[in-house]
Amino acid sequence: MDGPGDYIKILSTIRDLTEPLNPPVQSFEKSIRSTSLRILISVLISSRTKDAVTKGASERLFSAADTPEKILSLGEESISKLIYPVGFFRQKAKNILKIAEHLARDGNEVPSDMEELTSLPGVGRKTANLVRSLAFGIPSISVDIHVFRISKRLGWASGDKPEIVEEELRELFPESSWNNVNQTLVGFGQTICKPVSPSCDLCTISDKCNYFLEANIITGKNDQS
Repeated sequence: MDGPGDYIKILSTIRDLTEPLNPPVQSFEKSIRSTSLRILISVLISSRTKDAVTKGASERLFSAADTPEKILSLGEESISKLIYPVGFFRQKAKNILKIAEHLARDGNEVPSDMEELTSLPGVGRKTANLVRSLAFGIPSISVDIHVFRISKRLGWASGDKPEIVEEELRELFPESSWNNVNQTLVGFGQTICKPVSPSCDLCTISDKCNYFLEANIITGKNDQS
């Protein structure tokens, strides 16, 4: 692979492979796109939580309250109950309440600026990038556990921290493709390129995958004798 076009082609192949499998990320992202507030809060509570669980929690919360003021009126205990059983639901409830307070003071506008987003409680770079991408269409690459793992397996990145992998992917792909990276690789990681026992037999890009090629070398499957 010599240029960006090769990587874009592989990304497209991955999307074509996984879309028919309906990975949870597709349904999750579709369900939260109604407002920037819902995107922000839903992405925040998705950390350490499966997309299907996050989707249900988001639906319960936003059925009860869909503005910062209404979220504030719920209180921390009610928010905790509504988003349970997402991971770390009590801490996330505290953060949601603090974010609602901040936004209510600031005209209810979810910020699109990276620095402003990451100043909000519980919002790190990964969350901010995904919010910028989904809510505002700003070219961004959000590196979660799936993106991190698959980028390393494919040899697209070598960094040992998400922010380093993000920078490597930003250099690899043209800006116009950045917003496709997360959903495509997350869907791939949820269905085929799983952390343990990936379904390499179903994968159509295994010849481009360092993980697959190295595994075959170790097991001797590439021996021609």
